[in-house]
Amino acid sequence: MTARTSDIEKAAGVLRAGGLVALPTETVYGLGANAEDPAAVARIFQVKGRPPSHPLIVHIGGAEHLDEWVQDVPQAARLLAEHFWPGPLTLVLRRGPRVPLEATGGLETVAVRVPDHPVALALLAAFGGGVTAPSANRFGQVSPTTATDVRAELGDAVDLVLDGGPCEVGVESTIVDVTGDAPSILRPGGVTREELEAVLGFPLAVPSTSHVRVPGQHPSHYAPRARVVLVEPEKVIAEAELAQELGHQVGVFVPASFADAPVKAHAVVAVPASLSAYARGLYGFLRALDQQGCDLIVASLPQEEGLGLAIANRLRRAAGPRPTV
Repeated sequence: MTARTSDIEKAAGVLRAGGLVALPTETVYGLGANAEDPAAVARIFQVKGRPPSHPLIVHIGGAEHLDEWVQDVPQAARLLAEHFWPGPLTLVLRRGPRVPLEATGGLETVAVRVPDHPVALALLAAFGGGVTAPSANRFGQVSPTTATDVRAELGDAVDLVLDGGPCEVGVESTIVDVTGDAPSILRPGGVTREELEAVLGFPLAVPSTSHVRVPGQHPSHYAPRARVVLVEPEKVIAEAELAQELGHQVGVFVPASFADAPVKAHAVVAVPASLSAYARGLYGFLRALDQQGCDLIVASLPQEEGLGLAIANRLRRAAGPRPTV
């Protein structure tokens, strides 16, 4: 289902009035507010239960608007914006005066991107400004990839939900810090490390920690209600069956290489062989296992290449601070 023009105009009016709009992007659904309205931005934190020190991403309608929101844009940032916007790439730059500190968690840097979804772009054009839009879910929990997910999780706390159908990418944007001497990836996502390096012409670091705060860095994030345990691929089935015998309601992510093996578990997800399909379905799989009453999810990490890096990052965050088995 695609939002109608009248829906988009109504949503733009809600944003102007200081309200909240859930909007589709190619990555996940976002909980949007007028980026220049501190009271509306504060309401995002209240609805999500998100600590106010965690910065938000400002969504803009095109790369041509970048200098309206940030300062001191390096050539690397312009090159990345030219190649990947609209798309699942977020750039961290110095905050311009148009961005309130409420949107940046008090930082002098701001995360900015141009979403690649016709409904989101139409809303940004109709609204005529920037929209802060973290994922439209409670803080730390599984991000929504359908309008139904948003309504189930946030209900009447959102003034309007724009339905743009299922998200095509399914994991959040890649966040790249371009404020330092060399760009670095602060959160793997829908644009792969290999794609970024091909454009820039040099390797990019993926530090495990950073002095720059960005979304998705909390030790437990993207997490279902069920506890997530990570094991080696060849141990997934045995660990799942043992936990089931011990009385758990187990959901298991069976790697594609073991797709034909029988599994004794409460619920089974056959992991797609395609990384893009896996990324697109990841949050839906986690939500489905919650809905089926699982209290434990056993999974393994994919090879950390291409989109596998983003998937592994999300699974690690879903498992929280517990070590990999």
